[in-house]
Amino acid sequence: MTAILWSAPGRSTMYGLVNRAIEQLVIAHRGEDGWARVCKKADWSDEGFVAMQTYDDAVTYRLVGAVSEELGLHASEVLKAFGEYWILYTAEEGYGAMLSMCGNNIKDFLTGMNQMHARIAVTMPNIRPPHFTIKEVGENELNLIYESDRDGLAPMVEGLISGLAKRFGQRISIELIQAKSREAPKDVFRILILD
Repeated sequence: MTAILWSAPGRSTMYGLVNRAIEQLVIAHRGEDGWARVCKKADWSDEGFVAMQTYDDAVTYRLVGAVSEELGLHASEVLKAFGEYWILYTAEEGYGAMLSMCGNNIKDFLTGMNQMHARIAVTMPNIRPPHFTIKEVGENELNLIYESDRDGLAPMVEGLISGLAKRFGQRISIELIQAKSREAPKDVFRILILD
C-alpha cells in the first residue's frame, strides 16, 4: 500500500513512483493528450517522473488538482480513484510479491501494513509512511486508525482499502467515522467485511 511513498521527516517530498502512477491513471482514462493538459494545468513539464527520485509534495498536490479539473471530479473523488488504482499499479510495478506477503484478506493485510512499510524502507530509505492501527470491533468489523503528517488523504486511504477488497475478492463497506482535525489528530474508518 501501499505506503504512499512520502519521504524523510523534515522534507516535504515523496517518491516519483506516486506521480508516475497518477500519470498512468490519467493516460488510461484520457490518453496522452489528457496527461499533457494535466501537466500544463499543474505547471509541470511533461518530462516524466523517476520512481526512486523524490519530488516536492506540492507537485503531487498540483497534479491532483489538475486531474480534478480535467475529469470534472472533486479532489476527494480523484484521490479515492487513485487509491484503488495504486493497488493495481504497485503490483504491476514489481511490488506484487510484497503485497502478497502481507496477507490474502483485508484483515490480515491491514494488520501487517506497518511491517510492510518497514520492508519498503529498506529500498526507499527516505520513505515517511503513514501509520495504521487496527481495532477489532466485532467478528467482521474493524476500525482502522490512520495517522499521517499530511492532511487530506483520507479519501485515498478509502480507495486503497476498496482496491485491496477487489484484489482479495471480498465485499466490504467502508465509512470514515472520524475525520482528522485539531481535536482528533487521526482519521478513523469503520470497515465491515461482508463476505
